[in-house]
Amino acid sequence: MTDEISPGQVAEITAFVDIQAPPPADRATALFLFGTNQAPPAEIAAELYHAGRAPLIIVTGGVNRHNGIVEGRTSQRQLMDRGVPEDVIRCEDQSANTWQNVEFSLAHLHEALRAGLTITAVSKWYHRRTVHILKTLLRDIGAFYAIGWEPIYAGKPVTRADWPSIPDGRRQVIREWEEVSRRVEDGSLATLERVHGLWR
Repeated sequence: MTDEISPGQVAEITAFVDIQAPPPADRATALFLFGTNQAPPAEIAAELYHAGRAPLIIVTGGVNRHNGIVEGRTSQRQLMDRGVPEDVIRCEDQSANTWQNVEFSLAHLHEALRAGLTITAVSKWYHRRTVHILKTLLRDIGAFYAIGWEPIYAGKPVTRADWPSIPDGRRQVIREWEEVSRRVEDGSLATLERVHGLWR
């Protein structure tokens, strides 16, 4: 990918990587928070819990390589600070990457499915590999939802509109587009598409 991206390519890449497929307002769901050192996922999850829409919340992430926090435990604490009871939260705190976020949480995900809950992924809006990895490792997931949040890098939010002008955002979005496309083609990630507001 060259440094120059046409407006058409920007629109194509944005549409491809954007995971957004939120659950309807009347639907209770199990939230799966992919590991991060930023607070928005916990804020989203706490809001949905207090609205009666998130009876089970799975947080993930081991030691963050940038600042040394344990992501899963930090997210758990952020949720509890926002009034989410500990018994609602399942915590995975050993994973080192996105694949392991799911792999090390399979018991919690199966618990959610046994309870009859649909899964909702919560990750950076452009982190499309998250939904593919869920489908790859949890074949019986069925149709599921996703909520994408906007991360902040170097003090700037990486939004759907501004990512091409933010160096860190641009690099990550383009990498996601290229890598997910390649891995779906070579079969190392499950094929997935968004249909009628659900990932299937």
